[in-house]
Parts: sequence; C-alpha cells; structure tokens
Amino acid sequence: MNEIQKTELGREGLVVPVIGLGCMGMTTIAGADIYGKADETEAIATIHRSLELGGNFLDTADLYGPLLNERLVAKAIKGNRNRYLIATKFGFEIDDNEQLTWRINGEPGYVKKALERSLNNLGTDYIDLYYLHRVDPNTPIEETVGAMADLVKEGKVRYIGLSEVGSETIRRAHGVHPITAVQTEYSFFERSVEETGILDTIQELGIGFVAYSPVGRGFLSGAIQSPDDFPADDFRRTIPRFQGDQFHKNIELVDEIKKMATDKGITPAQLAIAWVISKGFVPIPGTKHVAFVEQNIAATRVQLTPDELAKLEAIVPLGTSTGDRYDATGMAMVNL
Repeated sequence: MNEIQKTELGREGLVVPVIGLGCMGMTTIAGADIYGKADETEAIATIHRSLELGGNFLDTADLYGPLLNERLVAKAIKGNRNRYLIATKFGFEIDDNEQLTWRINGEPGYVKKALERSLNNLGTDYIDLYYLHRVDPNTPIEETVGAMADLVKEGKVRYIGLSEVGSETIRRAHGVHPITAVQTEYSFFERSVEETGILDTIQELGIGFVAYSPVGRGFLSGAIQSPDDFPADDFRRTIPRFQGDQFHKNIELVDEIKKMATDKGITPAQLAIAWVISKGFVPIPGTKHVAFVEQNIAATRVQLTPDELAKLEAIVPLGTSTGDRYDATGMAMVNL
C-alpha cells in the first residue's frame, strides 16, 4: 500500500490520511441521483483503489440512500474492515420502513437506534468516527452528545464528531464529551466557517476540521460550464450558487483558478484540494470513479508556495459572495 501523509484529527488520538473519500455520490438519496448516475461496481472499485493508494478514510451517512450507501461501503470493505477508517453520520430521521421523514432527530433513544442500524448496514461492530449530521433544534445538544458518549463507553464508537454546527453548540457539546472532528462544507467558494469564527473555536478547543465538497460540488473542477450540464434530477440544480447570474459570476472565478492550475501543471480540482490541505484541514472529496480518486490522492503531493497561496486567495478573497450553498430549507439547518 502506498503511503499518504497522515495527520492527527483533533487531540483524542485519531490519526487519518490527509485526504478522505466522500462516498455520498455512490448511491441515490430518496431515489434521486447525486452528481449523476452511479455504478456500484465502479464505486466499489474506487474504494478499493483508494485503499491501494493509502486512502482508507471513508465518509458515509445513513441519509445517503437512505441506508444504501452504508451497505455499499460494507460490500467494499468486507474481509478488510480493519484496514479502513469508517466515518458515518446520523440525525436525518429514518423510519422503520427505511424511509426518510426529513425530521432531524437527536433524541438519545434515536441516537442508539441509528447506531445499531449503521453497525448492521456496515457489517461491523464499531464505527471509527460517528457524526451528528445536523443539530436537532428540539433536543439539547448535551443530551444528544451524552448518548453518543455512551456509545464510546460501550466500545461501539471510537470518536465522535459534529457536522454543520455553530460555535456555541460546539462548546456545549465539547463540555459533555471531547469532540474529535467538525465537518462542514469548505472550499474556495465556501468559507463561512472562517467568517463566523467557527474555525477559531475548533482550533482553540483542539478539534479537527473535515472539509466536505472541497471542489465546490464539482464547480472547481472546471468541467461545468453551464447549468444545463447537469442531469434533470441533479441535486445541484436546487443550489443558488449554481443558478442564474450567480452561476456566471462564479464561472469567471473558476476560469482564473483554471489558469493557475494549468500554469502549475495540475488540474483545478487538485489545486482546490491542495489548498484545503495547506490550511491543515482534511478534505473528503467525493467521487465514484477510479480515475478521479487517483487524481485526488495525487493532490496530496502538490506543494503550494506562499506566493501561490496569496495569488489564489486574491482570486476569491474571504467574503466574496458566491451564492448560498443550499436552498432556504437546507440553509436553515446549518450553523445551529
């Protein structure tokens, strides 16, 4: 197995590669394709190729499918569980008929129910990193994290994390049980965790930061030139960042990033990933294709000089408006 540089995620002892693999796009969500059609055989081959290259940190969630994604991961890791680090998430309520209710449920009883279901789906008896996917506004975070802490004591979860949370919630949660990682969307196009002080909070507390969508949901790959490039049911059609005048303003920024990548002899996606790694964060770019996981892992070897970093940040300075990253319903669930 090839070696990827490793890093400690937080201060609790979890050591991971400097890049992970986001698995969301490998299955549908509620019957809709995410980022185009997925092929199970190719998806499993992607997970296996990632492992061959040293990329053993997989990120999934019970929401994805629902449940189908965890089951796909189970097929991919079967017989090799101990070589992988598995992160999964709960919080979007799934009923006993395996249907999403679209309610956020952080009640202690549901935490334990969701965990048992994920263990079964993944074919394992422990989760390396268990995240609360979104905060339940009707359940105190102390109660949710207390139930997650119980799972750690039982040996069913090694470390716990939170996704899309605000600073106050992070502090309250961390006071109940050490939080190992916070996961939030982060890229050239999405830096609200810096603007709102969330990054300052987690760095103060010694919590690791995991960046999902580091390639801007494909925007920063440079391959998207028109909203019509998306299939009719593609999730991105619902996102303001990919709509109307904002789309075309963002394409102008992407074109500048593409020029920098070309000058450096790498792809725009690799430049975007290398930038996140240069910040000391762990990106988890999602892909379901072997060729792309190879390119993403190669980005871990890209070195950016201080001048290059300054030039990049001048293209998309902190505070640049690139449009909301979710529709109004989705935005109401973040940074609680």
